[in-house]
Amino acid sequence: MNVLSLFDGMSCGQIALDQLGIKVKNYFAAEVDKYAIKVAQQNFPGTIHLGDVREIQTSGTHLMDECDCGHKIDLLIGGSPCQGFSFAGKNLNFDDPRSKLFFEYARLLKELKPKYFLLENVRMKKESMDVISEYLGVEPIAINSNLVSAQNRHRLYWTNIPFDAPTEDKGVVLRDILEPEVDKKYYAGKKLRESYMGGNQLNPKYKSQCNTIYPDDGKFATLCAGTHGYSFGYVPQILQTARGYNKGGLKAKNGKTPTLSTSSWQHNNHLTYDEGLTYRKLTPRECERLQTVPEGYTDKGISDTQRYKMLGNGWTVDVIKHIFNGLETV
Repeated sequence: MNVLSLFDGMSCGQIALDQLGIKVKNYFAAEVDKYAIKVAQQNFPGTIHLGDVREIQTSGTHLMDECDCGHKIDLLIGGSPCQGFSFAGKNLNFDDPRSKLFFEYARLLKELKPKYFLLENVRMKKESMDVISEYLGVEPIAINSNLVSAQNRHRLYWTNIPFDAPTEDKGVVLRDILEPEVDKKYYAGKKLRESYMGGNQLNPKYKSQCNTIYPDDGKFATLCAGTHGYSFGYVPQILQTARGYNKGGLKAKNGKTPTLSTSSWQHNNHLTYDEGLTYRKLTPRECERLQTVPEGYTDKGISDTQRYKMLGNGWTVDVIKHIFNGLETV
C-alpha cells in the first residue's frame, strides 16, 4: 500500500497503520513543522517527506517524488488546519488562509484518485461542513475520542473507508493516565495558583472567566497544540477557563473533562489537587496517553512546548485504528 499523508504532523496515521499490522510500501508525508518531522522521522525512518502540500506534483493519477518517479496512491489521509473552523477560535472559516489548505487536499484527491481517503477536522458551522462534503462526495461521521481515551475530543471524519462508528466507552478516565510521580518543573508557583483560585474556591476576581473543574473519574478536555494542564480538589481534577465559545463554568458534563488544546497552558486544563493548593501541568507523557500515542513517542530531543503542540494538533490514534480496520488489503 502506498500512503500519502497531508498535514502529517507527527504521523499519527502511520502509528495506526503500524499497530494494525497493515503493510505500507511507501509512506509519503507533507509537513512543514520541523519538530513534527523530526519526531516522525525518528519513529519511522522510512517516511518520505515531501515538504509543503502546495508544492506536491502529480502526473496523471500518480504522485511524483523527488526522483520524478510516479507512485499510485492507495490511501490519502490528512487533517487540514482547523483554526479557521474551530468554535474556540475566531470562526473565520474559509476566510482563514489556513482553512483554505483544505482545497489542496481536495486537489490531490481529485488528481490521484486513491482507493481510500480520510479527512479529519473539528466540528464547524454547517455551511463550511457542507462545502467540504460537496468536494469529497461523502458526509462526515462524528466521533468523540472519549470512547477510547480519557479525553473529550469531538471530531468529524470524511471517508470512504467502510466502518461503523464506535459506540462502546472503554471506560478510560483521567486518573488512569496520570503519572504517580512528576518532576517539580511541572508545578505552578504561588502567583499562578492565586490567579486562579482563592483557597478552595474560584478566585472572585476571575469569576468572569467561568472556570471549569472536571473530576478525575471522568474524561479530560480536548488536547490542543500547546497543552500544559492543571486541576483542583483532594483528588486530581481539571480546571478550565473560558475561551472562545467555551464558556467554562463549575461543571463536569456527564463526568467528562474538556478538550486538550495547543495552548491550554494559557487557557485551561490545569491539574490540581490537595484542596486546590497545588497546581501542575499535565506532562507530555500524560498528553501522549490522552491521544493514545505510544509512550515516549514524542520524547525525541525536543522541548516540552513542541511536544504539547504536536500532540494537540495530532489525532487520537485509537480512533484512527478503528476506522482503518475497514481497510481492505490493497
